[in-house]
Amino acid sequence: MDYIDPHIHMVSRITDDYETLARMGCVAISEPAFWAGFDRGTVDGFRDYFRQLTEVEPRRAAQYGIQHYTWLCINAKEAENVSLSRDVIQMIPEFLDQPNVLGIGEIGLNKNTKNEATVFLEHLDLAAKYNQPILIHTPHLEDKYQGTRMILDMLQSDTRLDSDRVLVDHVEEHTIDEVLDRGFWAGMTLYPVTKCTPQRAADMIERTGGERLLANSAGDWGPSKPTAVPDLIFELRRRGHSESLIRKVVYENPLEFFSRSKNFNFNPRA
Repeated sequence: MDYIDPHIHMVSRITDDYETLARMGCVAISEPAFWAGFDRGTVDGFRDYFRQLTEVEPRRAAQYGIQHYTWLCINAKEAENVSLSRDVIQMIPEFLDQPNVLGIGEIGLNKNTKNEATVFLEHLDLAAKYNQPILIHTPHLEDKYQGTRMILDMLQSDTRLDSDRVLVDHVEEHTIDEVLDRGFWAGMTLYPVTKCTPQRAADMIERTGGERLLANSAGDWGPSKPTAVPDLIFELRRRGHSESLIRKVVYENPLEFFSRSKNFNFNPRA
């Protein structure tokens, strides 16, 4: 089955992973900007990173027939440096017309601090001024519930933003209902052991019906599995779910959400 991974950090993966994804049916990916494992110190460091996301990774993906899209921001983990964050936000418009840029992301909160909230709001202002869709990072573990509610409140306080153009990622059982009930798209980030497993994601699909729900692998430099979406497909088939429901979550929903971006020019496999 063809599928789309809407959140995978391929800069942290070897080229063999692109080949494996293609063999498993992946036809397109989107790669949000994220933390590099260390705090970067200059705006030029981010400019080089954005060139990697808009120039290098699309070429690497294309070698295996995978269409590569991306989102740009400074991650919440680096938001404590407000001055640098503002310099990066000011620089981002240089890249918004690149053909694979879908919008602003992954922005959000990490430890729910005042500085993180300040930088998050300034990202929202950037998205509104440039009419960009948004991809949201929600905190992990003990900060998730409070952080998710803070993020949703800030999103809805800006009347310029349309909830139908916002994907809230890393939802779990205790946050998914509020995200969907408030009119946003929801993303489940799958990990082999920690956080949301394919089995837990299948439970959430069964409970919600799969409307406005996406699944991704993260595929970052930590313990993760870039083929986690095929693992979810396997789990749903094992439970006897229809091919139409599976295709909706792993292919049709990403297509529908990404179509909110003027730069999304997907070519389906013939």
